[in-house]
Amino acid sequence: MTTTSPRPTAPTPPSLATRAANRLLTRLMGLPGTRHGYRVERNIPVPARDGAVLMTDHYAPVTDRPKGTVLVRTPYGRGFPHDLEARVYADRGYHVALQSCRGTFGSTGTFYPMANEADDAQDAVAWLRTRPWFDGRLATAGGSYVGWTQWALLMDPPPELRASLIAVAPHDMHDAAHGSGAFRLGDFLAFAEMVVNQERYPGLRGVPRMLTLNRRLAPVFGALPLTDAADAATGHQAPWFREWLTTPDRDDAVWDRLKLGEALERVNVPVRLTACWQDLFLDQTLHQYASLRTRGVDVSLTIGPWTHQELGQKGMGGLLRGNLAWLETHLADAKPSHEPPVEVYVTGQNAWRHLDQWPPAGAETVRYLQSDGRLLADEPSAGAPSSYVYDPANPTPTLGGPLLTLDGGVKDNAKLEGRPDVLTFTTDPLTAPLEIMGTPVVDLAHTRSNPHADVFVRLCDVDPEGVSRNVAEGLVRLDPTSPIDQVRTVRVRLDACAHEVQAGHRIRLLIAGGCHPRYARNEGTGAPPGTGTELRPCTHTVHHDSGAVSRVSLPTPVRPAPH
Repeated sequence: MTTTSPRPTAPTPPSLATRAANRLLTRLMGLPGTRHGYRVERNIPVPARDGAVLMTDHYAPVTDRPKGTVLVRTPYGRGFPHDLEARVYADRGYHVALQSCRGTFGSTGTFYPMANEADDAQDAVAWLRTRPWFDGRLATAGGSYVGWTQWALLMDPPPELRASLIAVAPHDMHDAAHGSGAFRLGDFLAFAEMVVNQERYPGLRGVPRMLTLNRRLAPVFGALPLTDAADAATGHQAPWFREWLTTPDRDDAVWDRLKLGEALERVNVPVRLTACWQDLFLDQTLHQYASLRTRGVDVSLTIGPWTHQELGQKGMGGLLRGNLAWLETHLADAKPSHEPPVEVYVTGQNAWRHLDQWPPAGAETVRYLQSDGRLLADEPSAGAPSSYVYDPANPTPTLGGPLLTLDGGVKDNAKLEGRPDVLTFTTDPLTAPLEIMGTPVVDLAHTRSNPHADVFVRLCDVDPEGVSRNVAEGLVRLDPTSPIDQVRTVRVRLDACAHEVQAGHRIRLLIAGGCHPRYARNEGTGAPPGTGTELRPCTHTVHHDSGAVSRVSLPTPVRPAPH
């Protein structure tokens, strides 16, 4: 994707309508800080080292005592919602440089997702050094892809950098795409379709396309071979998608520029991390937090109850309030907060909780899968196995969960639980509340009829009316070289969660052979990803006896004794 560059504009104050919107935003979101006003200079050409031009807008606060500069680099255009964030920071005394990534919205060059951001971010900082208003105090901010651009800069942190504000962002795209062994088809094909069309359907014109995305892509998700259908769906403008889909090998050169794990070992500035329980990048955010905390980096972690998309809607007020506090402390040299560094929203209890660390110290609550579909505290001593058939011609569908698309999140799981290719195991109603805080792990004593198979597990909370709502889930692609008729333990690590199952509610596990199209279906043939033209079913068997125990381990926090 390439674009032509628009002309620069002279610095101008916001319009009356924008100023009114800013005042309303401040009230509705409870945003702190003195408002100074600002001016915006648009379409500034910033040179990259290879001759590309990176279009940048400069938001200049109207104050003789600015607090530093915030750099925001995005491939999604310099309008809403990124201009909203820029206005908030500029209005409170920060210079903001809002830049379009190469090949997008006026920046020249070719857009290949994530690949060029390390060099381009360094070139953006080099340009900042030439600006008379840049005082040597720099922070970066943004979420999702914009968070990736921050990790890219942290591969070689510039000396001016004082803080980073990173939300719902990966640092390793191979892990995001293939970490479970199965390609995350629904999310990344939706991303590809969106970015190749975003400049044709900007702003409100793009809303109908977002709302009809799954319907429009459904024929592609079910097509064979998948690569050809995906190429057609993206107008042959996203060759990188085919590369991602067909390259599961982590060590392939395709991924060389798409892994930023070294940034976790190099960052030396305070980092504020924000995540969501129903976000596809939650695991990576938790890995970032653990890595930085282990190294002694000043890091905070906030996890809310939203999906990836909802953070910019329901969670925006809290995100901006926390970001402003972080900037005041680490860029404007205000006194630091003494609150605990971790704040999580406990679903089920529907309350925020402050913690000294994640996960909190705790124990395990173990429940065993029984042949009659129950989850009990006692190990089974004998029992018939439970079986189901996964048919890739009619794959077990995705229903909510941690998706990039608008249909993610917590759902009623009745449609899944009624399918013949889904097993369920359920406790009796709880007599007391149970908090689950950490990463649930499911161990299945398992055999299968086809070496090429996946196992999907979902943890649900069933209320007294029988509505079953998803809490956490996970999928693994099984090793095709392991014996298929020998009982082996399949371990599935579910998403981390902080959830209270209330008294009178029940805990349920769903077990299936896939989750399509969130994950590309296992076609059952062993064909390289995206190239298969045949489908073969698989019979899965879960065992329940003294020699083959299946269980779920739920992390439960230990509350400190009162003083």
